[in-house]
Amino acid sequence: MPNKNSVFRELLNSDEVTRIVGVNDSIGGLLAERRGFDALWASGLGISTAWGVPDASILTMTEMLQSASVVNRTCGLPVISDCDTGFGDINNARRMVREYEAAGISAVCIEDKEYPKRNSFRDGHRLADRYEFAARIAMVKEASEDPDFTVIARLESLIAGVGVDDAFDRACRYTAAGADAILVHSKAKTADQVTEFAELWRSRGGRVPVLVVPTTYPDITIDELKNAGISGVIYANQTLRASIHAMDEALNSIQKNGTSLPIEPEISSVHEVFELTRTAEIEITESWFNKKVMELRGAESPGTGRASFAEAIQ
Repeated sequence: MPNKNSVFRELLNSDEVTRIVGVNDSIGGLLAERRGFDALWASGLGISTAWGVPDASILTMTEMLQSASVVNRTCGLPVISDCDTGFGDINNARRMVREYEAAGISAVCIEDKEYPKRNSFRDGHRLADRYEFAARIAMVKEASEDPDFTVIARLESLIAGVGVDDAFDRACRYTAAGADAILVHSKAKTADQVTEFAELWRSRGGRVPVLVVPTTYPDITIDELKNAGISGVIYANQTLRASIHAMDEALNSIQKNGTSLPIEPEISSVHEVFELTRTAEIEITESWFNKKVMELRGAESPGTGRASFAEAIQ
């Protein structure tokens, strides 16, 4: 099996736009893999919502890693983990990168806001000191052991309203400190700010890939992203919002009609659930086990003793 870390690094440095989907569980990851996406984003918002808490640095690193690890174990795509500001001070961030790397996660993304983080779509953002954050990036890179493990520095300058020039200055400092990629985030209704940043980055010789999260400007296309010099796009919360809407509609119908019959044609069958979770593998395993038991029982006939049994199973 190809190394996920090297696969993701090659994708991000290719000429195509890497398509990344935000998930908070294995079902979302398996569906994204089925539909041909390139990588998975273990979303801080998605995982926090799945735990029933706000996206506000409430979950511990262990809880976030637990969810990301389950996705990574069950899906074949590389996983990029949203690690907020690094789960605390520099010692927390140092432990974070070692734990995530050991768990097989392909990349971590940390953002340049003060701890505790605020979700980017809320107000009241305080940016981290750019020099301290650059030092944090350098420390995280130093703590990583696999050269293909990717550290993404997330720029919140546009979210905080301080403009493209500030974002560019920070990006230069963070990449000089060792960041392997830059995620430039914006909550504007158009992609103008992020494409302006990407074009400035490219024209000034920016050395690392740029990723974006088009939650508030969903009309931008893959071709437009590519033409702007953007290397990766993260559909960070669409699966979360789609699942909330679908479940609410289904439950409303059942409550209203007193039966699930009206929604049955619109929802997945139990067989589809079994197919997605590879339930057939259980039957294959059980069949192999039963045949092996029969084989071993037949090999040890009365009076043959342990020696002939040992010979039979070799």
